[in-house]
Amino acid sequence: MTIRRIVAPAVIVTVSAIVVSPAAPVAAQHQAAATARPCPTVEAPSRPAGMPSPPPVDPTNGAVGGTALGTAGLVVPADTPKAPAVTATSWVVADLASGRVLGGCGPHQHRTPASVQKLLLAAALLPRLDPTKVVEVTREDLDDLDPASSLMGVVAGGRYTVKELWLGLLLQSGNDAANVLARIGGGSAGREGGVQVMNEEARRLRANQTHAVTPSGLDGTGQYTSAYDLALIARATFARDDFRRYIATRTAHLPSGPGRSALALTGDETLLGTYPGMLGGKTGFTDLARQTYVGVAERDGRRLAVTLLGAETAPLGSLGEAAALLNWGFALAPDDAVGHLVAPEQAKKDKDKRVVVAGDDKAGAGAGSGSLVPVAVGTVAALLTVLVGVLAGWRRAGRRVAG
Repeated sequence: MTIRRIVAPAVIVTVSAIVVSPAAPVAAQHQAAATARPCPTVEAPSRPAGMPSPPPVDPTNGAVGGTALGTAGLVVPADTPKAPAVTATSWVVADLASGRVLGGCGPHQHRTPASVQKLLLAAALLPRLDPTKVVEVTREDLDDLDPASSLMGVVAGGRYTVKELWLGLLLQSGNDAANVLARIGGGSAGREGGVQVMNEEARRLRANQTHAVTPSGLDGTGQYTSAYDLALIARATFARDDFRRYIATRTAHLPSGPGRSALALTGDETLLGTYPGMLGGKTGFTDLARQTYVGVAERDGRRLAVTLLGAETAPLGSLGEAAALLNWGFALAPDDAVGHLVAPEQAKKDKDKRVVVAGDDKAGAGAGSGSLVPVAVGTVAALLTVLVGVLAGWRRAGRRVAG
């Protein structure tokens, strides 16, 4: 086994070469030695007092994707261009196609997500919800939302397709859309059930530093993620054709309908159309999280994701810092890496695929909250019926032979 040396401030540690995951191959012979040191930072004009104190990182979780990633500082391949200085307190640049992690700052450190958590909602519920299904918004979906927060603009009693809600979630960062999607995706458990599905999806993706409390990313006690986990989540979402279509949409016009007015949705400024090869991105901001961002760009056959947390509006803002980190990533050789994105738990994924919300153009809110498992239940019932018939036939045949 090849032995690599990881250089940290004032200490030299010898570690084994990164283990290669079948779904995230990293050519060990091209693996550059990585150097861990303090992250290059730009001093922010001001940071608010009372920032949250994140829980410590479990050493086992900190080693996910490679031991070099278990640092609170900078980890980059040796003898590569200098990483840009940013205000973000943690970040990762990864190649989604190969699974190589090109570099990062505190990759596994707990941070507050803000609206980039909506990508976890998409990863969890896109496979479960029929986009043609029509659902009715309830008063409870909206009661706990600040009217000044990011909203799609749905109204109680209005009826919207799931596809329209996804567009509102990803274009307008609609917290109202997040609440509705989580409710219908949570089945009889409602919104809380949807959040539970999000956390189950995080575990399936092996995003061990992620715990959702709200579906929208609005702050909640005990809600955290990490830059590495967001790269895993981005890999899952950008692998889906439907997600890529939604996230690449610039504008959408939703016609008026029963109990609702027409809505004009315009995508947040996420580098789409301004950064070369940008496939789409998601911004976030709360007072606690500061600026957060996840974006993916494709160039020369490489699909790179950048995830950053805890950025400030000046001097570059999250978008400027994301562009600088992507430029740095594309400047590296394709084989440069300090770790890899781990593969999800396949067995649980296969199980989840069997749980699908059937489309129903006449369905309202009640149908949405109670129809998570009818397809699976019906399938099981049909199989049991066939089995009973087969066993009865065997018994009759046995009697005839015995007689």
